[in-house]
Amino acid sequence: MDKKISYEVALEKGTAPFKDFMIKNTRESDLALFYRIKNEKNPKNIKDVSLILLMPAFVISELRTAFEIGFLIFLPFLVIDIIVASILMSLGMMMLPPVMISLPIKLIFFIIIDGWFVIIGNLAQSFK
Repeated sequence: MDKKISYEVALEKGTAPFKDFMIKNTRESDLALFYRIKNEKNPKNIKDVSLILLMPAFVISELRTAFEIGFLIFLPFLVIDIIVASILMSLGMMMLPPVMISLPIKLIFFIIIDGWFVIIGNLAQSFK
């Protein structure tokens, strides 16, 4: 703000903590993908990683992690749906929608395992 350093130096100093964070949380294969797409040589060290290539690699890494978390949340709920549907079919209740029975069971299951604590705790630990 006092114009003691140039904008380029300010940008470099300001983005350094973000760059360090993104490098720690980006998969190497995702970063290599963007270097291959742009037809650039791989950087010699971490300091040489381009911020322009690091940002999309970080986003792709985080999207992959989000899909993994979503799948791990979805899987037990799918099992509950299958069990409820099987029980209802074996009892001959074909006209009763399984969702009417499985939704309260899913909610109770999520509350019993303290779902929000588990999700937020694991998400926060993934950024260590």
